[in-house]
Amino acid sequence: MSMQSFTPALGRLAPARFFDYVVALTRERLWRALAAMYVAPQPGDVIVDVGCGTGSFALLLGRLEPCARIVGLDPDPEVLAVAQRKIAAADAAVQWCVGMGDAMVESLGANSVDTVVSSLVLHQCPLPMKRAVLASMFAVLRPGGKLVIADYGLQRTRLMRMAFRIVQLADGKEDTQPNADGVLPELMSQAGFREVREVEVVPTVSGSISVYVARKY
Repeated sequence: MSMQSFTPALGRLAPARFFDYVVALTRERLWRALAAMYVAPQPGDVIVDVGCGTGSFALLLGRLEPCARIVGLDPDPEVLAVAQRKIAAADAAVQWCVGMGDAMVESLGANSVDTVVSSLVLHQCPLPMKRAVLASMFAVLRPGGKLVIADYGLQRTRLMRMAFRIVQLADGKEDTQPNADGVLPELMSQAGFREVREVEVVPTVSGSISVYVARKY
């Protein structure tokens, strides 16, 4: 996937600089806090936030554990510029890197990361790219490493399926429908992850967001 072919943070709806205002409508504080609870950063951990966007989750993890090394990776320089401006106010140290989620071994090295996290990224990717990103996540994790994903998952109710149409309007139905059909756990297992679990489901105005955890052994 080329650096020019990624889906912007808000898809077709709005420029990326408005991302924080839009995502706040998705009960962001709740699902980010739940995801961070499962990350449980420890001193000395190397944690990579894949598709970090404007940096909210990476900065949260940095505040929770200042002695962890947090790396925020995103292909969009515009959203990384927003993330960089947040550093002073957040009182957290994060390293920002421009890069694609399917090419992390080249920039980080294989078996070099304790925890990989990602939020609201995979639903925007075509199915082959979902697989490629998950394979890259698996490759950079150390044995025993952890994966935590917060993203749109199985839309279980009619109300959530209707609400999810907002996301499909922004990002297209072809890429997003597999998430709505519940494909992520299967793809995570196919990438080699074990103990794949959907641990939380948070209903929002744009569909339900699931938190998934898994391990590399």
